[in-house]
Parts: sequence; structure tokens; C-alpha cells
Amino acid sequence: MGNEALQISLPLVLLTILTFSAPSATASASDRRYNVGDHVPLFVNKVGPLNNPSETYQYYDLPFCYPDPVIQKKESIGEVLNGDRLANTLYQLNFRQDKNGERLCQKKLKVAEVAKFRDAIVNDFYFQMYYDDLPVWGFVGKVEDESWTISDKGTKYYLFKHVVFDFFTMGTK
Repeated sequence: MGNEALQISLPLVLLTILTFSAPSATASASDRRYNVGDHVPLFVNKVGPLNNPSETYQYYDLPFCYPDPVIQKKESIGEVLNGDRLANTLYQLNFRQDKNGERLCQKKLKVAEVAKFRDAIVNDFYFQMYYDDLPVWGFVGKVEDESWTISDKGTKYYLFKHVVFDFFTMGTK
């Protein structure tokens, strides 16, 4: 009986020693520090209908402007299971540097591309991006069933062509 107790307690003692002697691996918001002008990564993630969050597509499945080449970010198992599909963008955002009205690209949409955007707008698609692991959401566009003027009749579909980023830093102790 003494040997059985030793066999059971030895792995428990080893596990306890390893648990308390291994360096802890914790993450927090304070782990990343940027200096003024440092590049802060912005990744596009996914698009999908707001009313069905499990139905998602890659961001560039819609005909947005994209970098050449599109580089997929290596993801953790949790990100993969969550349906994340992170990829690089054309946006160049630097820490604590203001930008005003920068054009990423100019693109004439083909009929099929207009139809893709129209379907996304009708289905109330949102997009998701990550700015230094901070999730950012927005809508692809909006539908207006009635016009604001008397002379215009019918449904109007608006594609949001401009994205405005306002990020603020919080003071530290």
C-alpha cells in the first residue's frame, strides 16, 4: 500500500512543482506598447449578415480594394473555431498620427461586383476588422425604402465607400 501511495503522489508532486516553477504566460492590454509613429497592425476579418452571425465569409469575398498580395494571418485554434479569417489591408495606421482623407484605391465596379455589394446591403452585412487585436465592426451599406424627397420614389441602396477610424488612447498611471 505504501508503493501505491508513492505512485499516485509522485506525479501530483511533479505537477505541482512544474506549475509553480514555470514562468507564467499571461496577456494583458498593457503588453503592447507603441511609440508615436509606430505601425499598428489592422487586419480585415470577415463579413456576414447581422441576423445570422454564424454565416460568415472572408472580407475579400466582397469586391473591396485589396492589397497585392493578400496575406492570411496565421491564426490560433480559437480564432479558427470562431470563424476568423484575418488578412492584411491597404490601410497604414500609425500610433498617434492623424490622417485625413487618404484614398486607398479607385475602382470601377463591374455589374457582378455591384450585385454582390447590393446583396450584402440587402442582407444587412457587417464587416469586422482587428486593430491591434481590438475588434472593429461596421456595416457594408444601408437600404432606404422611402426617399426623403417627394420627387424620388423607390428603394435606394447605399454602399459605404468611406471608413473613418477614430482610436483614442487611455491615460496610464
